[in-house]
Amino acid sequence: MLIKELTEVPGIAGREAQVRSYIKDKLVGEDLGFSLDAMGNMYARHKAGDTPHVMLASHMDEVGFMVMGYDPGGLLKFAPVGGIDLRVVVGKKVYVGEDKVLGIVGAKPIHLQKKAEQNKPFSRQELFIDIGASSEEEAKRKAKIGDQITFATRTEYINEKVMKGKAFDDRAGCTAIIEILKSKPRINLTGAFTVQEEVGLRGAGVAASNVRPDLAIVLEGTTASDVPESPEHRYSTTMGQGPAITLMDRSFLANQHLNKRVAELAEKEGIRYQFRRTNIGGTDAGRIHLVEEGIPTIGLSLPCRYIHSPVSLLNMDDLQGMIDLVKTILEDIAEGGFPLGKNY
Repeated sequence: MLIKELTEVPGIAGREAQVRSYIKDKLVGEDLGFSLDAMGNMYARHKAGDTPHVMLASHMDEVGFMVMGYDPGGLLKFAPVGGIDLRVVVGKKVYVGEDKVLGIVGAKPIHLQKKAEQNKPFSRQELFIDIGASSEEEAKRKAKIGDQITFATRTEYINEKVMKGKAFDDRAGCTAIIEILKSKPRINLTGAFTVQEEVGLRGAGVAASNVRPDLAIVLEGTTASDVPESPEHRYSTTMGQGPAITLMDRSFLANQHLNKRVAELAEKEGIRYQFRRTNIGGTDAGRIHLVEEGIPTIGLSLPCRYIHSPVSLLNMDDLQGMIDLVKTILEDIAEGGFPLGKNY
């Protein structure tokens, strides 16, 4: 299954090469033009004559860690790459480096903690990664400074619709773009698989400057807040209620005319959708819509429970709904019904 394989490929920010290779392998033979830029963004271009040009963007990188040093006993020191809640990583399995050396995120066991220590979360300096090395020299042979560290999480269904895995943010978006490119829409389309989103939206602006589309659609993973202790009026999205149209976040204020048309198309085609109802976080849309003289941009997000953690949950109906909705938008553009241009 495409999403299973794609989410299990390791690729933190700045180390997206394996993800990029996997995506290209899945698109070879689809009569697409491929290119890379100096940042590492990959472009897959579908040409359809004298038609509007749309860019679909999803980032390849996931949150994780990087090896930063060793202690004399062979334990690895590390630093987070992207936003990770360190309270949920202790005891989790990880892969270190290209050889996927298996390790465990460790900390002082509760039996040895003082009472005051038990009542506060661990700091990064109190955590380490244990790869079974018995000395610093052995650890250096197995793991190099700068090696990426990713969660060793299997992607699998937990029921007929819900899948658990890592890196749904944003390999789910990459999966959607792959499927949409294969459908050969009737307009010019560029799939932009971007880099370094998790450390500051760094690849997206370069991608938008290179492509200069008439419209950009960012496909992203977002928080699903339908969990205990989260009041309903503070929900961002609800898993199982369809893809979410972004209204605003800390990096992006959506075009109301574009959002209105997206909602109309979803209702017309019977595609379940919702609105992303909080303004926290940011996506590649925040960088893309500011490029050059401005690029009309739509943000669509997939609800993911426990995002940016070792294990997240995703409803596959939501993913299919995102794919269907984007195909509907592209067809509407081909028919001339979509409000392209300067319509703020």
